[in-house]
Amino acid sequence: MQDQHIVSAFDRDLESVQAQIMKMGGMVEDAIRLAAQSLETRDEELADQVRGGDKAIDALEELINERAARIIALRAPTAVDLRLILSVIKISASLERIGDYAKNMAKRNSVLAQLPAVADSAGAIRRMCKTVESMLKDALDSYVQRDAELAMDVIARDEDVDQMYNALFREFLTFMMEDPRNITSCMHLHFIAKNVERMGDLVTSIAEQVVYLVTGTHPDEDRPKADNTSTKLKG
Repeated sequence: MQDQHIVSAFDRDLESVQAQIMKMGGMVEDAIRLAAQSLETRDEELADQVRGGDKAIDALEELINERAARIIALRAPTAVDLRLILSVIKISASLERIGDYAKNMAKRNSVLAQLPAVADSAGAIRRMCKTVESMLKDALDSYVQRDAELAMDVIARDEDVDQMYNALFREFLTFMMEDPRNITSCMHLHFIAKNVERMGDLVTSIAEQVVYLVTGTHPDEDRPKADNTSTKLKG
């Protein structure tokens, strides 16, 4: 009877920490969406909201790590349960980094709001953010459902984000060459686009953790990377 009680308490601990992961994921999804919206609408108040909300994301990561460490210390999980706890720690770290990138996007908004708009660059970045946000939603769904196939689909979609980034990179170069007055704006926009591309990489890492959690192995092949901007710079 005591063993059954211990198992029930362990299950509750696991459910609690996973619920916190989903809560954190929802907060990060909101941060991506609102940061992109503030950029496109030049809404500095909304950008400040994103920056302030990052503290709550950081605090939740700390709470998740503390709870995960407590479970490991008190329950000594093995095999699948240990894999689950380790995936929680890694996923929360990826979510925290995505939140940081959203915050950085919001920070640059205060500068860009004072500069002339560069065509529909902000709108293009927002569309890129929507792709990443959709990937994140599916990655978190795959985690809840233990759906390795959905996680692999998320991994494949990272190439779309890379291609969107490459297209923006080429546009920014063109805008800067056409009019030097665009250089400052384009440099900030490029940093933002690169950060969004890195968000996609982090979402992909979350999906890879799901595949590992479900199958016990990491995806066989290195995921495709379509970011060829370093090659272009060398040319």
